[in-house]
Amino acid sequence: MNKKYYLKSNVKAEPLIWKWYAWSYLIPPITAGCNIRDRHIKIMQSYVSSPKIHAQAVKNPKLLGGPFIDLSGERVDEIKDLINETQENCHNLLNLANSVKEFDILLQTRAIGDSLESLYKEIPEDLKGCLELVYDINSHPSFRIIEPLIYHKFFDPSYQELAFSVVESDFRPFILSTPRLENNKEVYIQIPFENKIWDDLFLMRYSPGSISDFFDRMSIPDAKLNLFRDLFTESPPSLGQDRHYDGEGIRVRYFGHACILLQTRDVSILIDPVLSYKLDSGLERYTFYDLPDEIDYVLLTHNHQDHILFETLLQIRHKVKNIVFPNSNKGSIVDPSLKYILEKIGYTSLHELNEFDSIDVPDGCITGIPFLGEHADLNIHSKIAHCVEIKGKKLVFAADSRNLDPALYDLIRDYIGPIDVLYLGMECDGAPLSWLYGPLLTKPLKRSFDESRNLSGSDSDKAWKLVKSMDCKEVYIYAMGQEPWLGYIMALEYTEESPQLIESNKFISLCKNNGINIERLYGKKEIYYEHRSQQSLASSI
Repeated sequence: MNKKYYLKSNVKAEPLIWKWYAWSYLIPPITAGCNIRDRHIKIMQSYVSSPKIHAQAVKNPKLLGGPFIDLSGERVDEIKDLINETQENCHNLLNLANSVKEFDILLQTRAIGDSLESLYKEIPEDLKGCLELVYDINSHPSFRIIEPLIYHKFFDPSYQELAFSVVESDFRPFILSTPRLENNKEVYIQIPFENKIWDDLFLMRYSPGSISDFFDRMSIPDAKLNLFRDLFTESPPSLGQDRHYDGEGIRVRYFGHACILLQTRDVSILIDPVLSYKLDSGLERYTFYDLPDEIDYVLLTHNHQDHILFETLLQIRHKVKNIVFPNSNKGSIVDPSLKYILEKIGYTSLHELNEFDSIDVPDGCITGIPFLGEHADLNIHSKIAHCVEIKGKKLVFAADSRNLDPALYDLIRDYIGPIDVLYLGMECDGAPLSWLYGPLLTKPLKRSFDESRNLSGSDSDKAWKLVKSMDCKEVYIYAMGQEPWLGYIMALEYTEESPQLIESNKFISLCKNNGINIERLYGKKEIYYEHRSQQSLASSI
């Protein structure tokens, strides 16, 4: 019992709430209630009604990421039980979602331009004191949610848990459409995400500790004790020997998708952390073991589940000093505060970054720049690109920005000057609005509107105009969701005929024909920038 152990390198830790994979819109009570009502329960009821249709749909590549439960048409009775449990355990959130939708309909009907004061008495009981009723300048009525009071009344972390098991391959079924039923290969530990016990546990990926300390603290069932012990090993992990950087210049490492680690001798900056577990699958990658012991800044670009992934954020929390994120459109149902969300998963040292705000870092600064597009024309503020100016180089991480108005980037160039390196996502054929935001809508959109208002990034034309406006010298295409370890959250499967590859290939040709260095990133990549010469000395690994 006095032996010291490490958490195995291929142990995954999936965050769950109400037996569903946890993502950011399941933390705020109102968006959680809406997703439980109009996503979780509807998907489960559909499965109970037609399990064979679901079993067939999950095998169809064209329906990847659709509202289909991946249980091979089996375990129907357990899904029925989960529906009943959900309705019982989440009745307050379901009532809250009903109240929000019903009051919004009332407001749209009754508020015609005159004073809103008389409608305060019509606010449902569970929302009283938590809303401000407002008009926009065209007399369209709406309400502002006073989020801290909603959290105070309704937030309950007691149904949060982590599911631990061993990862055997990069393939993991898409998790946003399938609830988690009891599995004899998994250990479920029901402790809120914010609890610091998780920091102690995940530190054991790198530093040995006693597993007996966790037995009582985690109330692990006797039947799962041996399975829990098997998650650990006495063998130390193979840490990246060069995970710390002590050179004179800048080192940039691509970890897959939109996850970038930028390091100098004095500062480490990790952007949109979505990390792979350590596997021998034939595709080299950086993992948790290639991160430095301390991360000075984590930068978050926007509130989508492939950029704010709790599964990674919880596992690196113990080594993050500061987390930087965009401000929200305060009180909007579709744009909940990231500050409150991050607080509820245990993060401190939180820094909201507005457009053109800057944070000083050693030998440079981080500046927020506008991020248009990829949010279905909704009035969402919690999206921001980052310009990292450091050691004489200027790098912009634009994530899934869609160049809707080229004049914007002309002005940005005037404001911050020309940039040396651009990182840009080109997932230019995104899902319709309803795929992500549907449960938050009071009324469904016409199908043609839904499909036109999609979650798309830049195509080749928009990307090229952005490059010309910003006077870029070097370009990297990223955030394409191509890496095999991303399937469980991205549900993407590209072919040579996929618009994303066709458009990014066109963009690569445009850049090369105009003398601009460009590469579409995949797997892993390491890039060095020397401070003195400011010349790119990029090298693939």
